[in-house]
Amino acid sequence: MALHRLTRRPTGRQAAQLVGLTAALAAAAGTGAVALNSSPSGAANAATSATSVQQNALATARIERQQQASRNGSRTDLTLEATRKAQAAEAARIRAAKLAATATLSQRRALALAATKALAAQKRAAAVKAAAAAKAAAIAKAKAKAAAAAAAAKAAAAAPKIVLPTTGYHLTARFGQAGGRWAANHTGLDFAAPIGTPVRSVMAGTVIQAEFAGAYGRQVKVRHANGTVTSYSHMSEFDVSVGDSVSAGSKVGAIGVTGNTTGPHLHFEVLPGGGPAINPEPWLEARGINP
Repeated sequence: MALHRLTRRPTGRQAAQLVGLTAALAAAAGTGAVALNSSPSGAANAATSATSVQQNALATARIERQQQASRNGSRTDLTLEATRKAQAAEAARIRAAKLAATATLSQRRALALAATKALAAQKRAAAVKAAAAAKAAAIAKAKAKAAAAAAAAKAAAAAPKIVLPTTGYHLTARFGQAGGRWAANHTGLDFAAPIGTPVRSVMAGTVIQAEFAGAYGRQVKVRHANGTVTSYSHMSEFDVSVGDSVSAGSKVGAIGVTGNTTGPHLHFEVLPGGGPAINPEPWLEARGINP
């Protein structure tokens, strides 16, 4: 029975597979070809040998398939691992980019805030500096004004309180003098001097008239602090206008021959409270001036 199983001929399909497998193995081993005996013992030996070879080949094939499957699995695992690593790297890159962008934005905001604070500080400093400069300028202006006022007061204190109305003169007519040159007795003092000789206000006051006054010619009148008015007539020019403030010695005009006159002179009058004229000579002498 055992011999019968060993000598059982393979089926046509099995024989074809056996022959093909044997040929392949022979080619791999360098035998070139495998001879099949026609004798029963040869066939049995061939079958036994073929079966052994086939089993080896199948085992080898299974091992190769397993190895191939293992390699394929390894390649798949490697591919998946590489994909996971690439995805992780990309995710890490994106996170890093976001973090960098956030850090850049934070830095820009910090710089902008710092610049805003610095600008505000500069403006505050400039405002403080400007306020200090304005205060210093105001103080300096006040000091200068006070100094000027003090100087003016000092000058006013040093200035004469009363002066003669002109210089380089001689008196040609006195108050109350009669004569054919006047319609009534003379109402003032006549100071004869060359044409153009300055005529000055005898005291400080305000100009209330500066106009041509008929027989008096060019005439200026000045009202003083006590209400007394002094009048200057026959002048060749006006050096003041109505409303001007004058001090003792301020020029109001010049000697001339305007109006009713026979020669260049100043007709000077004193009118207390702006009323009728009085004798200027004792009025001047009472104030320390001798015409």
